[in-house]
Amino acid sequence: MNNNILTLTSVNKNYGKLKALTAINLELQAGEVLGLFGHNGAGKTTMMKLILGIVKANAGDVSVFGLDPNHKSAWEGRKKIGYLPENVSFYDQLSGLQVLSYFARLKSADKKQVAELLEKVGLSGAQNRAVKTYSKGMRQRLGLAQAFLGEPKLLLLDEPTVGLDPMATKDFYNSVDQLKSSGASIILCSHVLPGVEQHIDNAVILNQGQIVAKGSLTELREQASLPVSITTQGINGALKEAKTLAGFMVSNNQLLVPEPEKVKVIKQLMTFDSISDINVESASLEKIYHHYLQNSQALNESQEKSQ
Repeated sequence: MNNNILTLTSVNKNYGKLKALTAINLELQAGEVLGLFGHNGAGKTTMMKLILGIVKANAGDVSVFGLDPNHKSAWEGRKKIGYLPENVSFYDQLSGLQVLSYFARLKSADKKQVAELLEKVGLSGAQNRAVKTYSKGMRQRLGLAQAFLGEPKLLLLDEPTVGLDPMATKDFYNSVDQLKSSGASIILCSHVLPGVEQHIDNAVILNQGQIVAKGSLTELREQASLPVSITTQGINGALKEAKTLAGFMVSNNQLLVPEPEKVKVIKQLMTFDSISDINVESASLEKIYHHYLQNSQALNESQEKSQ
């Protein structure tokens, strides 16, 4: 049984001579959180616009809730979608309460949600102030509140934590986790990679309009052969004496170990009587991202030279 909320098949999108997206194949299942990563101009926002039906693909098929988002019959399904653009913009003369009430009417969302969401994003105290008096962070939080209206089944979030302080960022990710647990599917675009990885199921890395990597973080680490960093305390110079460990050493107490060797190395380290602590750290999302981006750029440069 097909459980996909969203499917993109061989999708191309051009703006004149500019190839914004090329040969995009992507699936999003119910309850899945997908991290969409790439530099400015990589095609992230264009992909979101295709999903929303704001722009139309030049080739390929886009299916959202089983329908082409540009088809007339897909309009009703838009009520099940929440969207936060990278740059939020509201009617500045309206209050935060008026803005959110307006969007609630547009989405036929329960009026009770307005007060609940303003409280959730920490804007209850400022709900009667004009939006023009809001800081960038407050506008971003109001944007999050409107995206969460109607308890969406598909949530598209473009740079959602821009302008948020650490506490607001934590609250945002708690909301994402809650929506996921209720069965919502979420696409999360972000330049701020630290802190994202524990909240996503899969990642897609875009470069120059093409998918250069996709899969779970574990799969991407394995495909990239990125090593695990193991730091010990208490062993010190004794590591050098162990022939099977010396080849992994990058300092007196740190080893870089291939993922398949991790458990074997840890077991050996635990045989040292003097060991007092051990820290195991897999390659971060940031390292994974830079690895695939650099590989893609190197491949593009090689192809350009050969032409």
